[in-house]
Amino acid sequence: MHSPHDPYVRVRGAREHNLKGVDVDVPRDVVAVFTGVSGSGKSSLAFGTVYAEAQRRYFESVAPYARRLIQQVGAPKVGEITGLPPAVSLQQRRAAPTSRSSVGTVTNLSNSLRMLFSRAGEYPPGAARLDSDAFSPNTSAGACPECHGLGRVHRTTEELLVPDPSLSVRDGAIAAWPGAWQGKNLRDVLDALGYDVDRPWRELPAEQREWILFTDEQPVVTVHPVRDAGRIQRPYQGTYMSARRYVMKTFSDSKSATLRAKAERFLTSAPCPVCGGGRLRPEALAVTVGGRSIAELAALPLTELAGLLPTHDETARVLTADLTSRITPVVELGLGYLSLDRPAPTLSAGELQRLRLATQLRSGLFGVVYVLDEPSAGLHPADTEALLTVLARLKAAGNSVFVVEHHLEVMRGADWIVDVGPRAGEHGGRVLYSGPVPELADVAESATARYLFDRSPAPAREVREPRGTLTVGPVTRHNLHGVSAGFPLRVLTAVTGVSGSGKSTLIGAITPELPGVERLVSVDQKPIGRTPRSNLATYTGLFDVVRKVFAQTGAARERGYGVGRFSFNVPGGRCETCQGEGFVSVELLFLPSTYAPCPDCGGARYNPRTLEVTYRGRNIAEVLDLTVEDAARFFADTPAVARSLAALLDVGLGYLRLGQPATELSGGEAQRIKLASELQRGRRGHTLYLLDEPTTGLHPADVEVLMRQLHGLVDAGHTVIVVEHDMTVVAGADWVIDLGPGGGDAGGRIVAAGPPAEVARARDGATAPYLAAVLHGDTRR
Repeated sequence: MHSPHDPYVRVRGAREHNLKGVDVDVPRDVVAVFTGVSGSGKSSLAFGTVYAEAQRRYFESVAPYARRLIQQVGAPKVGEITGLPPAVSLQQRRAAPTSRSSVGTVTNLSNSLRMLFSRAGEYPPGAARLDSDAFSPNTSAGACPECHGLGRVHRTTEELLVPDPSLSVRDGAIAAWPGAWQGKNLRDVLDALGYDVDRPWRELPAEQREWILFTDEQPVVTVHPVRDAGRIQRPYQGTYMSARRYVMKTFSDSKSATLRAKAERFLTSAPCPVCGGGRLRPEALAVTVGGRSIAELAALPLTELAGLLPTHDETARVLTADLTSRITPVVELGLGYLSLDRPAPTLSAGELQRLRLATQLRSGLFGVVYVLDEPSAGLHPADTEALLTVLARLKAAGNSVFVVEHHLEVMRGADWIVDVGPRAGEHGGRVLYSGPVPELADVAESATARYLFDRSPAPAREVREPRGTLTVGPVTRHNLHGVSAGFPLRVLTAVTGVSGSGKSTLIGAITPELPGVERLVSVDQKPIGRTPRSNLATYTGLFDVVRKVFAQTGAARERGYGVGRFSFNVPGGRCETCQGEGFVSVELLFLPSTYAPCPDCGGARYNPRTLEVTYRGRNIAEVLDLTVEDAARFFADTPAVARSLAALLDVGLGYLRLGQPATELSGGEAQRIKLASELQRGRRGHTLYLLDEPTTGLHPADVEVLMRQLHGLVDAGHTVIVVEHDMTVVAGADWVIDLGPGGGDAGGRIVAAGPPAEVARARDGATAPYLAAVLHGDTRR
């Protein structure tokens, strides 16, 4: 029995995911880094075990009724944990993609600013005081009635809707209308209404053109379709919808990103004419602080905003002190370039997590364990020092900080390191070392030690000669003002710069329409699927081939089983009790719902008749349970399967199971699966690969594997462009474009461009000293 004042968090028998009955002791009141190659089990230990158990204990203390209203995590698979304080988790979740979520709402700064305007603002003579709600564009009391608080209105014009007026309606003059039957139906309805659909558009009277494109009427008319040979089509009731109405409805309601993007081509976006983009009612915009409206202050960078807050009376002093204390940690974390009205979906995952971290710094909690998921993600080496200061402040306030991290500088700055491995998946799941950082050097099995204590210069390599240039710009968006860049073709280019310098905005301007882009492939870290039904095998197309292999076996042919029989997503072959999920949810009312293996199929997902069909002694469920490594041996003589598996092995994902649900994969794993899917396709001419921070979430050992693949693509004649903060990757590129020198308004221009050795000598920008250090071996950042 450990004393209640035990200075250690002691974990015994952790078996979450691939952990093999792990025992580990981690001291409290320190910054402890959990590291190891991708898939080794470090997140399962830090989040899946330590944080999950702290969360479970907290819920035990909540009233049973309230417990039902909170999304709970299940109990982790662990023998026991002692010495565990309450925990706060900051994970790299994306914010909900809504334009109403902003920097101000994420940090709660908007609430404080609204309170300042409500209580200490300068009102026009005779105006009534407004509640703080009246200063929010997200409430009915505050939102501008014209644009509903969005600040912009979408309009369309005849020129956009009808790009070629020499065509008739029947020939497709109204480009904004849908294709296929839906478009034909609208043309037939228009014909039935008495309009001439065969005359060139420009010859139609102006009032007819106006009605066809812009009417809000929706008349219903009987349509008599023209009979096709051999097909009898009966008359039907058709409803007319104008081109503008169709475009606006698609843009606002469609769930399909493709359809919305198509509709957007026919719209112009302009500041709302009523609020001028301020998003609020006129009476709220009339209130000022220091001569500026709340919309004007919310558009300023936080560093500038902090200097403009009033202290003219006691109320203003109290509210200003509160606002300043909230802004300070955001600025400390290198995010002073952001404005309160910056929409959350435009922020990177790293920026979002640092905003949440700043909010926690302000909360003044002590005695808790903060469990952080790669806080260095998206951070330039110049910003990492500020992060280490913030982690030290959380510790100094009396907290324990447990960080899942791959960044070598964060590891070097930690008090304690827990190294999990030695490799990924079933080859990992053990704690190789838990102790002070320097002694990890003696652990021979550790992949981390190899990189952490290596101070040798980056290997010298011949810089490739480009063949042609892709010119991008001038780009004017966010903080880029008329910036043009030349990207050399058939080489590897790294785009660098501090957070907020404009890197993602610049590469976002690379589109398939640009001259010189034959084929564009963008590989991001978004999930490959949002439900457990989507998995590695289904995403890569591997499962289609495996099902064909099973359908061609003798047993399947005798029984008349087709390919569909071996899918767990459709009735026929799947287990109907769990509908092919493999597990059933058990509602426990006051406890978190728990998932139990399906009582009928035992988690196999298929019904007994389907599982009787085997290929080389394994049924379909057993094949899905194979790791990529084992499956590569099993299907060695089936070329279509072997090719997909070889591509997954090449990007270092041999440890994943074929049936591993998409929901269990990290962002880095999802990105490498996408890259593998791309690699297994036959090369079709010159391709431009665009990767935004591909090394996020990757251990240095995995970065080496990934870079081998990217260099392989360039050697095969393709172009690769990466946005990157890892200086070992930048040092290995052929060309570097460095943006800066700072973030936000202090950035947005190209400060250096050229081969790595040349950029390392540049005077401007924050990258040069860190790149020079890696090239010359001063330290391995």
